[in-house]
Amino acid sequence: MLVLSKQDVEALLSAPAMLDALESGFRAYSTGNASVPPRTAARAPSGLLGAMPAWVAERGLALKAVSVFPANGERGLPTHQGVITLFDEKDGSLLSVMDGEHITAMRTGGGAAVSVRVLARPDAKLLTILGAGAQGRAHLATVPLVRDFTTIRICSRDPVRASALAATDPRCVVIRRFEEAVRGADVVCCCTDAREPITRYEWFDPGTHITSVGGTFGAEVDAETIRVASVFVEWNGAATSAPPAGAHELQGRDPATITEVGEVLAGLKPGRQSSDEITVYKSTGSGFEDAVVARIVYDAAVAARVGTEVAL
Repeated sequence: MLVLSKQDVEALLSAPAMLDALESGFRAYSTGNASVPPRTAARAPSGLLGAMPAWVAERGLALKAVSVFPANGERGLPTHQGVITLFDEKDGSLLSVMDGEHITAMRTGGGAAVSVRVLARPDAKLLTILGAGAQGRAHLATVPLVRDFTTIRICSRDPVRASALAATDPRCVVIRRFEEAVRGADVVCCCTDAREPITRYEWFDPGTHITSVGGTFGAEVDAETIRVASVFVEWNGAATSAPPAGAHELQGRDPATITEVGEVLAGLKPGRQSSDEITVYKSTGSGFEDAVVARIVYDAAVAARVGTEVAL
């Protein structure tokens, strides 16, 4: 068994390779080439511990255990922590145990980036990122890989964090208010730990693509935007399953009115159908994302002879 630390994972994970792997995972899930039961969680007073198993044909067999403790940010600790165990899909043997913190952050931002690649207008130039924590950083590292953005607005309730994140990319400017950051943007990425919506429908221009990865403990995107927009997800269970497996914003919605990103990638359903259409990618996280990313990290580790071999 190969043990991979956070430092190992950070060094091995290539963002472009990850985006290609995620696209394959989205497509596999929506074409029946994956087994991904809904995630489950045990709730503690200050957070939760989730379990996310997944198999993706020829792409990975993995189980992630992840804790989500929102108040950790105030203590200088990660809000999401965990480990991923990777198994051989042919004989079930344990291949690796690796840190899950970096993979969780990057594959979540990477999933949003895939949605931007598939659904945003080709001429999108102005990107807004709402939130400057781990997910703000992950989105800044991934979303600009799929469109030629000339300006990136960073907005956070913590101005110090916003300034620190903006300093990492010369295209970034800090905007103080969410409304100001959203108006006029081509792509808006919501990356907060909101308990209630941080957006309003009237703030979005026609043709905006919105991504939302926050909302574990409440809706992040306002109800009117969700009602009017074309909504895309990792899996239709985001509407039929209760949180934390499902999305707060999609509870009670007819799953026939939402589309899996993998269905668009596979050519089974249309994506954006007009330049004025507002599209929303609502992410709840899926085990198939962890499985495909863990597999490419493991393969890279083996090739580079990185990690520590141990026997249980």
